[in-house]
Amino acid sequence: MGRHWGLDDIGWDKFDPSKVDPDMVMAIKTASLVEANSQDYVTYLLNVFQDETWLHEAIHRWGVEERLHGETLAAWAKLADPSFDFEASLNRFRQGYRLPLDATESVRGSRAGELLARCVVECGTSSYYSAIRDATEEPVLKQAAHLIAGDEFRHYKLFYDTLKRFDPKDSLGLFAKIRLTIGRVNEADDDELSYAFYCANYGPEVPYDRRKSILAYSKRAYSNYRYGHLARAIAMMLKAIGISPHGTVANLTQRGAWWLWEKRARKLSRMAA
Repeated sequence: MGRHWGLDDIGWDKFDPSKVDPDMVMAIKTASLVEANSQDYVTYLLNVFQDETWLHEAIHRWGVEERLHGETLAAWAKLADPSFDFEASLNRFRQGYRLPLDATESVRGSRAGELLARCVVECGTSSYYSAIRDATEEPVLKQAAHLIAGDEFRHYKLFYDTLKRFDPKDSLGLFAKIRLTIGRVNEADDDELSYAFYCANYGPEVPYDRRKSILAYSKRAYSNYRYGHLARAIAMMLKAIGISPHGTVANLTQRGAWWLWEKRARKLSRMAA
């Protein structure tokens, strides 16, 4: 494996404030907190896979790269909004949102289920940063989002390959995998993103309203997507489940998911009006 990119590889001098979208800034601030909170996920995954020592180095490396994503996004957000206090926002977020760090078993019911859930998350993040890359006109964010999207795709491959090695007989079963995948997708509306949006964009003097926060975040996140971004994420999820990412089933699933996505986006737009 070659040298991984770092903060010095970003062309910060190309930052163009005239191309900054305020809604995008709020979304990037939110993402910076979630990505930078990777150490808690590392601790949790090491607890779940404590006996799989062959996986520990990869988990640590994954956590380091996720932390870099957070630092990169935070650095861009500070350029776009110098008032953004990343460390203070991250501390508030970490105090109010905690993973089950004392868990020794996966909250997904099995270690194979945990790996599948990680695949689903990486599908979402790789498509999200690809969407940001294609939506923004700001050169520095475009470069950063491109690099992060590439990392997230490799992270998906890491967890996918590990799942196949860890569970070669595919013990979960198709319906269990579909149920787990849908459940993990629906968790996008849980407290992690809504609370991160709140901590990143509002001070402690503003009361936390979960519903308002997730609506505000979703409105900004949904607007960046195009059909191809979602279709690729769906294809990756189908592959992780064990269903061909090509053909009739994939095509129908992708089109159905896009229909639901557009319906949700319209609803969010009306609610925000």
